[in-house]
Amino acid sequence: MDAILQQFFNIEIMAKAMPLVLKGLGMTLLICAVVIPLGALGGLAAALGSVSHNRLIRWSAIAFVDLFRALPPLVLLIFIYAGLPFAGIRLSPFAAVTLGFFLNNSAYFAEIFRAGLLSVPVGQTEAARSTGMTATQTLIWVTLPQAVRNVLPDLLSNVVEIVKLTSLASVVSLGEMLHAAGLVRSLTYNASPLVLAGGIYLLLLWPLIRLISHFERRIAS
Repeated sequence: MDAILQQFFNIEIMAKAMPLVLKGLGMTLLICAVVIPLGALGGLAAALGSVSHNRLIRWSAIAFVDLFRALPPLVLLIFIYAGLPFAGIRLSPFAAVTLGFFLNNSAYFAEIFRAGLLSVPVGQTEAARSTGMTATQTLIWVTLPQAVRNVLPDLLSNVVEIVKLTSLASVVSLGEMLHAAGLVRSLTYNASPLVLAGGIYLLLLWPLIRLISHFERRIAS
């Protein structure tokens, strides 16, 4: 038991690792702050394209969503960071992570937004247009608010997945939280920094998970 406590819950090593892990947390939050809004906007654009009456736009959007939902995010990230330089395109670790996660999460946001758009009764749109609202005004003021409300738990669940996805950035040596914890682990030969990072992820995400459950119960009732 003492060996387990020393190897996984060593308070002294956790205390020494805390500054570096918190610095990594800052990078994790920065990635989220960039990727989540970009992914949501890209997903909304793809969702609108997938329900477009224009066949070219619709099938292009569907192909985009299918492609980046099918590609494992780790494979996509490694291809962007380590594969594109062979074509003369060299990106920094942060730019590679941002681009890879943007493409991946846009596809997932797109499916969520598409489900939300299709859940709004056609009568709502027709009623709005009959009052003289343009198609854009109808989308912004009538369709989108209802669509987002209907799929809010799914949107928040995707945000949780994005936060967890940031741990993959350690593969390209971007100094996010897991990468920082891994550096300390390699110096101390002790797993306590990884446990510390896992605990911070838990503290960060648990309130959001409870919020998702609350919205799911409200929608179901």
